[in-house]
Amino acid sequence: MKVSDLMQRDVWTTSPEESLKDVARMLVENRISGMPVCDPDGKVVGVISEGDILFKERGRPEQRAAPLGWLLEGGSRTDIKKATARVVGDAMTKPAVTIRPSSSATEAARLMLEHSVNRLPVVMQDGRLVGIVTRADLVRAFTRPDAAIATEIQQDILERVLWADPSAINLFVREGEVEASGELETSTDVEIFEQLVEKVPGVVSLKSSVTYRVANRNGERSRR
Repeated sequence: MKVSDLMQRDVWTTSPEESLKDVARMLVENRISGMPVCDPDGKVVGVISEGDILFKERGRPEQRAAPLGWLLEGGSRTDIKKATARVVGDAMTKPAVTIRPSSSATEAARLMLEHSVNRLPVVMQDGRLVGIVTRADLVRAFTRPDAAIATEIQQDILERVLWADPSAINLFVREGEVEASGELETSTDVEIFEQLVEKVPGVVSLKSSVTYRVANRNGERSRR
């Protein structure tokens, strides 16, 4: 499953010149926790979130024994800039962690966890915003029907990645639990198949008895 299948195309955005007060109001009124920040050409230059705005709640450096004292308490120069910000450009997190529409849902999940973010602006190669994907979108993908999971395994993994006949593998999917049997060409094919199936959104577990018919490079024989 690709990010383009999951992303929301109608995205609330703001500009670096927007006031923090107005952005905070937009977040509250639209019940969202963050939004991309774009330049006049629609290219993503950062992300503004509730967390960025909360730096204002910590107080200005001069209210906390001056900037040096604020740094000694664990703040950074970036933190100081956020705490004293009046406009989005000074408070936003940059560079934004983004993703392409053609990337997989697995890659989106990895980036969110690795960077501790709740959303990823979806951009084209030139950085232009085309959508946004959130953790909630990935969770919804996990709840999709068993038939959709089976179709992705057959079409995306067997046909498009392995160039294999889908009928060569018997699939049974129930409540996200996948059982697979049959035969592929090599042990490498079987390994790739099993690894990719486990990454399909909605798959809870995989029980595989798939075999292979020819030896691989290191001379390993068929596991029939």
